[in-house]
Amino acid sequence: MPVAFPWCTSSSLSAMTKSGVIAIIFLSALLSLIRSCFSAQVYVVYMGSKKNSRNDGGLSQDHQILAAVHNGSIEEAQASLVYSYNKCFRGFAAKLTEDQALKMAEMPGIISVFRNLKRTLHTTHSWDFMGLNFNDSMETSGFSMKNQENVIIGFIDTGIWPESPSFSDERMPPVPSRWRGVCQGGESFSNYSCNKKVIGARYYIGGYEAEQEMVEEPLNFVKSENFRSPRDSSGHGSHTASIAAGHYVHDVNYNGLAAGRARGGAPMARIAVYKACWESGCYDADLLAAFDDAIKDGVDIISVSLGPESPQGDYFNDAISIGSFHAVSNGIVVVSSTGNAGTRGSATNLAPWMFTVAASSTDRDFVSYVRLGNGVSLKGVSLNTDQMNGSVPTILASEANAGYFTPYQSSFCLDSSLNETKIRGKVVVCWHSGSSSESRFAKSLVVKEAGGVGMILIDNRGDDVAVPFIIPAATIGREAGNIVLSYVNRTRGPMSLILPAKTVLGTRPSPRVAAFSSRGPNSLNPEILKPDIMAPGLNILAAWSPAAKKLKFNIVSGTSMACPHVTGLVALIKAVHPDWSPAAIRSAVMTTATVLNKNRRAITEDPNGKKANPFDYGSGFPVPERILNPGLVYDAHSSDYKDFLCSIGYDNNSLQQITGDNSSCTQATSPASNLNYPSISVPNLKSSISIRRTLTNVGKASSIYQAVVHPPMGISVTVIPKYVAFSSYGQKINFTVNLRVTAPSNDYVFGSLSWKSADARVNSPLVVRVVTPGTGLI
Repeated sequence: MPVAFPWCTSSSLSAMTKSGVIAIIFLSALLSLIRSCFSAQVYVVYMGSKKNSRNDGGLSQDHQILAAVHNGSIEEAQASLVYSYNKCFRGFAAKLTEDQALKMAEMPGIISVFRNLKRTLHTTHSWDFMGLNFNDSMETSGFSMKNQENVIIGFIDTGIWPESPSFSDERMPPVPSRWRGVCQGGESFSNYSCNKKVIGARYYIGGYEAEQEMVEEPLNFVKSENFRSPRDSSGHGSHTASIAAGHYVHDVNYNGLAAGRARGGAPMARIAVYKACWESGCYDADLLAAFDDAIKDGVDIISVSLGPESPQGDYFNDAISIGSFHAVSNGIVVVSSTGNAGTRGSATNLAPWMFTVAASSTDRDFVSYVRLGNGVSLKGVSLNTDQMNGSVPTILASEANAGYFTPYQSSFCLDSSLNETKIRGKVVVCWHSGSSSESRFAKSLVVKEAGGVGMILIDNRGDDVAVPFIIPAATIGREAGNIVLSYVNRTRGPMSLILPAKTVLGTRPSPRVAAFSSRGPNSLNPEILKPDIMAPGLNILAAWSPAAKKLKFNIVSGTSMACPHVTGLVALIKAVHPDWSPAAIRSAVMTTATVLNKNRRAITEDPNGKKANPFDYGSGFPVPERILNPGLVYDAHSSDYKDFLCSIGYDNNSLQQITGDNSSCTQATSPASNLNYPSISVPNLKSSISIRRTLTNVGKASSIYQAVVHPPMGISVTVIPKYVAFSSYGQKINFTVNLRVTAPSNDYVFGSLSWKSADARVNSPLVVRVVTPGTGLI
């Protein structure tokens, strides 16, 4: 596979020198270029599947390979090695110059060489909202949930706070004998910190520390409370684990908000922790080591609420895609988040072997009203419960700029941007750009430090994310923001009052697609629809780390929180159907989902309230009562993913290295749209096409299904055969979907295909884009 290292070749350096770049203005650029070419950085070297289970020679082989780019020195090779991956796939991470990495990429047996990039972290009323309820006998929809105790979920995240009541092992039986993991001790975490609930814990820091060494900024464990152990210092890992598999906890709330009982989707499932995420993110080298161990330890599911920045690179230059490929090849379901960019085409974790989750709202809001001096009340969101004594003078941050900051810059309430004399004792109106990297809490801190007593935050994106501000404050959308701006600009002595937040249920149609949730189409292979599904991710209450805030439970938003909701559902399916493949389990969730909200109307998207589509929610919103008996599934196995890789350009050599077997690409490779996926996406329809799929019967042995089509606008759709009749469990039947253009459109159009029987309805979204001369993909 090609590996791109811009500029750092002898020819490019020579060309720059010969061009006579002598002027001082260019000399520093040349020196910087040379420094980047010859200074060491951390790279991941991926060598594909491990062909056998023997570990012999793995480490020594890595040293030999590294020695080849270190002038034959084994000592230098050993010093440069960060990780050796040899449990379930082959490869290593090492400190290399770009020139050395280039040479290594050309060696036989190397599939890819890529920089140790940082991945970003993408959370109980939500389960009641989804309709998941267990009765006293641990049954739902006629199926027993008692086998949850034999399901092991691996969380690759920021670790865990094992003392949280969400991770109690009360009434849990002994750990399954098949478990091969460990409870790794470390700072503030002993070998006895695990229990019958949290049955294993490991941590990985080599890739992170190597990066810090490169920039001479070692991780300060004392200052940041970044425990060198599986203990969670940020709260994110504890939050996600408790959403999916947290034990029952009564009388939970956040400062009086969201009061009730907390629980995970699979409250009796086991938790295995793989801490690979630290102060500023999760590095590829550490993530691959976590995947390697999780597969070997014997987990059933891996949940990864993190991912690459958009646009995502090639599958085998991405640690999560690589790790998940080998996990799925070993029968492990990998559930991931789609990202928080909120824009079209920004979805990540795009590999077809992964189960990728978008974020939705529930029917619960945390409402804080802003009451203006003219009597107008505006609805905002907040987690702040402080009471203001009364209305106070109000000022726009742009009118109180300080120092070298322009009015525009100060309008965003940047650090040190506000004039304390003008701000003191006032409510300040600030702007938020909508970027997930921009802290709303930090803005309230800036206002407080400047002497402000309250903040009205106008959010460009209007994503309804509630934040625990440090002073009375509320976030409002752009429309309400315009009302505030008009009032303040036209009023002499404007006043405002911010009321404490309250928990409000059922005020708006739900679920809605969260404004921050990343959308499709799939930027790598639009023939595969991503995201796959949508689940609650807005303002979710779950367990937290007291090291991050003095809280046992916290309310957080993101697709990171949506991911473990689906992880919990997957665990329930695994408990009832332990022999189902990862693809069959994903299909069961996707094909039983709904595209209607609780009012039986089409799901909409925030903030504009427009009708949502499969790029926003994939197959829709899960219906837990249907997932255990989906009737039919679209199954897929390693051979199907191999065919997919062939269809997108992988050759025999690359394929065999990745899979570790004698797989080969046939001359008549099937197009990528023919992967047996629960959704159908055709991004380049010119006139007509035939798409093939295979149904597997997992319902009644004797059953008949009819194809019901809602065609995309301008597309004729016929299904052959229109009826399928099954006579046994596990029977497979092929069918063909013929699509023909009748009226070209300028963009993607959406429809659906359902297989309907007396007992089940198996739904798939249809996504089509007509390509006419002179147009391309969006």
